[in-house]
Amino acid sequence: MSTPKLVPAAELASRNPVHFPNESADYRRARQALLAEEIELRRHIERVAELRRGLPPGGEVTGDYRFTGEHGDTDFASLFGDKQTLVIYSWMFGPQRERPCPMCTSLLSALEGEARDIEQNVALAVTARSPIERLAAFKRGRGWRNLNVYSDSGGAYTRAYVNPDDGDTPAFNVFTRRDGTVRHFWAGELFATTPDPGQDPRGAPDLMPLWNVLDLTPEGRQPTWYPKLEYGD
Repeated sequence: MSTPKLVPAAELASRNPVHFPNESADYRRARQALLAEEIELRRHIERVAELRRGLPPGGEVTGDYRFTGEHGDTDFASLFGDKQTLVIYSWMFGPQRERPCPMCTSLLSALEGEARDIEQNVALAVTARSPIERLAAFKRGRGWRNLNVYSDSGGAYTRAYVNPDDGDTPAFNVFTRRDGTVRHFWAGELFATTPDPGQDPRGAPDLMPLWNVLDLTPEGRQPTWYPKLEYGD
């Protein structure tokens, strides 16, 4: 199938009819230039997604990974349910922590709102190293109803796909089940590399709606601010 020829971004941006009350000519020129860059960014995101979808088959999952969910013990294959793709987020809530990571929790709060939509397409699971009783209690206190949380109490999955030293680190992994074979498909790896100057390590695209919204504001991301588990009234 031939790739359709794209209209140059600047030309596509020039077709934009939007104007806002009392904007200056300088604002509109700058906004049109920014719009062209946003079109290029959208196209680059799609190119990266296409490359991701085209990855060769990943490594076969051969370990006997066991988890404890809110309804008892389960094996890795059962996390797929009736889906062919499984997304697992590894939550920084190890037994050494008094409370979970606020950044992870902020992301999971966003996923909670999307979980039922996500699971129309793929399976979604959240794992952490703490006992299931701690995970379930925090889930209830947070008001989460849709996220499926599991304890990786033995740590075998964490050591294989999150941190070989069993460190309390976040991870986002995608697995596939095709023709009865379970394979690793993709994992976020940008956190393992040195971030660009002046930036925290982050994925691309960023999974957190919080940062995506702040990126649209004049203040942007504040370098010393991070989400908290609670805020005072």
